[in-house]
Amino acid sequence: ASGVLKGYDPLLNLVLDNTTEYQRDPDDPFKLTEDTRQLGLVVCRGTSVVLICPQDGMEAIPNPFVQQEG
Repeated sequence: ASGVLKGYDPLLNLVLDNTTEYQRDPDDPFKLTEDTRQLGLVVCRGTSVVLICPQDGMEAIPNPFVQQEG
């Protein structure tokens, strides 16, 4: 599934919005099909979460917590 992260907790429970579920092949559960299903707002239990990564990549930003010398 993919979606917009709206919240999380220390147990890695996630709240995702605009969530899309990618359907698996009924004959081969390790293979994804082109079929999708729009789920909207969902809560993913932390025990089910295997991987979290950005869908479109990421952008490095300066660390806002580093104190400037001077």
